Amino acid sequence: MNTETLTLNKINGQNLNGFTHEDIGDDHLYTGFETPLKADAFELSDTEKKQRIALLFQEIMEVMGLDLRDDSLKGTPERVAKMYIDEIFSGLNPANKPKIALFDNKYQYNQMLVEKNITFYSNCEHHFVPIIGKAHVAYISSGKVIGLSKLNRIVQYYAKRPQVQERLTNQIAEDLKRILGTENVAVIIDAKHLCVSSRGIKDESSTTVTAFYGGKFNSSSKITELQNYIKT
Repeated sequence: MNTETLTLNKINGQNLNGFTHEDIGDDHLYTGFETPLKADAFELSDTEKKQRIALLFQEIMEVMGLDLRDDSLKGTPERVAKMYIDEIFSGLNPANKPKIALFDNKYQYNQMLVEKNITFYSNCEHHFVPIIGKAHVAYISSGKVIGLSKLNRIVQYYAKRPQVQERLTNQIAEDLKRILGTENVAVIIDAKHLCVSSRGIKDESSTTVTAFYGGKFNSSSKITELQNYIKT
């Protein structure tokens, strides 16, 4: 059975073929393009979310047997809550999406523009441990150009949420296509997953590479040219 069939048939943790999440184990599943969010995901304010997360994380720490009266630990629930909402998962909130301005391509530069080695930190949605990697983003102008720092900000926005690398790659690419008004967009991501290196199989050397090639980039000559730029 292929992964697509398995994920499409999943219902409430158990799919129509009788598999449960225990059966699936550490398999890397990609269930859809959109980040899975509840319909009421934004009914609570960020302040309310942080208050509730702090209480819940305090309970987790207590279940593990940690003594929250210790000076080093007693502020940890609040620190974790703030980190989740304001930092590492801030990309879940559309209000945090970067504001993008486009400019006319007055230089008439019609070759590919490549922003490479964009460092990002994300988190695996299966175990909530870090994904650390670099993104390489390229586009060919259709008449408009985007500020270079905005490419970094778009990568960071989608990275700051529980993620699957395939979804992250596609979300960045599709948003750039929409913003720039062109199919000529490419995204390559090379990342290390701590759910692989720090637990489970504990393979510290492997990385995962995903790619999106749209429009003119979907040709062997353009892919080779892009890869040469990245290697330079």
